[in-house]
Amino acid sequence: MTFESLNLLPELLRAVADQGYTEPTPIQAQAIPAILQRRDIMGCAQTGTGKTAGFTLPLLQLLAPQANASPSPARHPTRALVLTPTRELAAQVEESVRVYGKYLALRSTVVYGGVDIGPQKKALHGGVEILVATPGRLLDHLQQRTVNLSRVEFLVLDEADRMLDMGFLPDIKRILAVLPAQRQNLLFSATFSDDIRKLAHQLLRQPLMIEVARRNATADLVSHQVYEVPAARKRALLAHLIRSRNIPQALVFVRMKRDANRLARELVRDGINAAAIHSDRTQLEREQALADFKQGRSPVLVATDIAARGLDIEELPYVINYELPYAPEDYLHRIGRTARAGLPGEAISLMCSDETKLLVEIEKLLKRTLPRASAPEFHHEDRKPHRLDEHRTPAKPDRHDRHEKRHAPKPVATSKPKAPGIDFSKPYEPAPSTAPKPQVSHPLRRQPSHPAAALLGGFSSPTKSHK
Repeated sequence: MTFESLNLLPELLRAVADQGYTEPTPIQAQAIPAILQRRDIMGCAQTGTGKTAGFTLPLLQLLAPQANASPSPARHPTRALVLTPTRELAAQVEESVRVYGKYLALRSTVVYGGVDIGPQKKALHGGVEILVATPGRLLDHLQQRTVNLSRVEFLVLDEADRMLDMGFLPDIKRILAVLPAQRQNLLFSATFSDDIRKLAHQLLRQPLMIEVARRNATADLVSHQVYEVPAARKRALLAHLIRSRNIPQALVFVRMKRDANRLARELVRDGINAAAIHSDRTQLEREQALADFKQGRSPVLVATDIAARGLDIEELPYVINYELPYAPEDYLHRIGRTARAGLPGEAISLMCSDETKLLVEIEKLLKRTLPRASAPEFHHEDRKPHRLDEHRTPAKPDRHDRHEKRHAPKPVATSKPKAPGIDFSKPYEPAPSTAPKPQVSHPLRRQPSHPAAALLGGFSSPTKSHK
């Protein structure tokens, strides 16, 4: 099958050819004709299979009759809305819209948080047919009345399961409340949980289910390797693997934002250029870190799971799980950054003893056992472990450790040397004092000279009492 067989417009075929694509992927071959027939779609495909072009190309074709070069904003109402969970994914989708629609007179823009809202307002006031947005920032524009969604004909929820995982369901419901009831709805995601299926049942009308891979499947071209290593040696092993394998580019995942910053600093100290990307960094910092990574200036990019979606890195050879994710589905999203567009990739996981249960849950999801290997012997500089290397919860001793501790011989108590003349076996008692206690008189009270006066507190003359 070719793109010409999908009955796409010449302008779209020309843009696709400019990108060097000749054959559609399975998700594109099934989704594009169905969307052109105005069907609601529930598309499930593993990451890196071309889902974005699968809904971008038919949307551009359906909106092509409204294309015009008029400068009037009224001639460019928002007709298609694409919601994504992260800024990176939103920027990627909007870039695809511009790339594939460059020969059509259609306008598009992207809005997300973390940046100045002023330029976004200006772009929306000029009119756009296709709006790509994150839910939170779109609600800001709705509250400020800088966007009008009353003429939306197409709604796309991209990575819908991730949006629910990130708690965007209330925001999505508020957005749905202002959209026209009659519209075409498209849901695309790498996985579909039961909650997503429930949302799809409420949102879609007789949807067509498109699933080009088994549920929760990983890319067939990804090879997996799990290294069993103590938590305190993870960073040293990571540096050793990067050097010994001459890894040109690796996306390294941790759980916490502060750990991403710390690990990146430690790798730089080890002589390995690394950058960090997470939600606390500004959009400019995130774009700079991603640009340095793509252009090879920083061969290692340390990221949290927020970056597992939306990072489109061509020919990424390695994904390294410095820490296994708490949610097994996040493992799929992490390794989905490699083995894209038919290219092979490798997923390496560094697992300490406290993460064994996390790996078991991942293997249950994948329905396969991942190969394990002990950490290789290598020479490294012994350092005091940092907080990232020290696991937050100490590992429980196994059965053999408890047995050895229980049956270990008790240490023999040794008596301390006694000082001469002191018996340490008796309780401490202060030594009695034979010296008479000195009588201290009150500095402000005159001692009476007569015994009777002493009993009465002393006599005073009438003359002094009245002074």
